[in-house]
Amino acid sequence: MPVEPIVIQTLDGQCPADVFTPEGAGPWPAVIFHGDAGGMRPAMRDMARKLAEGGYVVLLPDLYYRFGPYAPLVPAEVFQGDAGAILGPLIATTGTDKAARDTDALLAYLDTRSDVAGRQVGAVGFCMGAGLALAAAARHPARFAAVASFHGGRLATDAPASPHWLVPALKAEVYIASAENDDSYPPAMAQRFEAALAAAGVRYASEQYPAPHGWMVPDFPVHDAACAERGWQALLALLARTLRG
Repeated sequence: MPVEPIVIQTLDGQCPADVFTPEGAGPWPAVIFHGDAGGMRPAMRDMARKLAEGGYVVLLPDLYYRFGPYAPLVPAEVFQGDAGAILGPLIATTGTDKAARDTDALLAYLDTRSDVAGRQVGAVGFCMGAGLALAAAARHPARFAAVASFHGGRLATDAPASPHWLVPALKAEVYIASAENDDSYPPAMAQRFEAALAAAGVRYASEQYPAPHGWMVPDFPVHDAACAERGWQALLALLARTLRG
């Protein structure tokens, strides 16, 4: 599976990224992959590669590029220690507003590639990345045909930057895959987020998976292979509907 390390100039600096492309001749639709709070590491690249195998150009940016260089994190080790102290400084360097602004540069880069088919793209986000994916699609509603959230957290809070405030701008179809017993996305928050989608007339589907927060990510201790495969099939179906017509 071809992978190309690149650097994208954003308004805030230089963002390292990887681009994964399918085997064979393109062009293919593009998807921007918003990773989880663990940052760039082998598991995120493996997931982006798997998505590319489905027939998509996948752009995986380093969401923490503003922080500067950092060693790849191992979730099992992070969760055994003080996860907040480890991840907090990294998470503080991004957010829905910054991710939305970065999308200007990410789309501009994709527009330079001859192997990208069409102007509409998809976005997928995992955990923290789900809100960032939604923010990206709200920033450029005409460009995003699909957004998928897998065990996304804090999607509807009272914070000014909460993703649910952004949904009136969405034109994309949205898929929400939530975890059971997820403190970062409890039932009341799910109801609030879905109410915002419904009020905005956004086409969406929501499913709760019988797995804990983080089940899609292969290096998470709670990874659930069966639920992950179900999630991949749902994501590929969404992208096929919206990007392949």
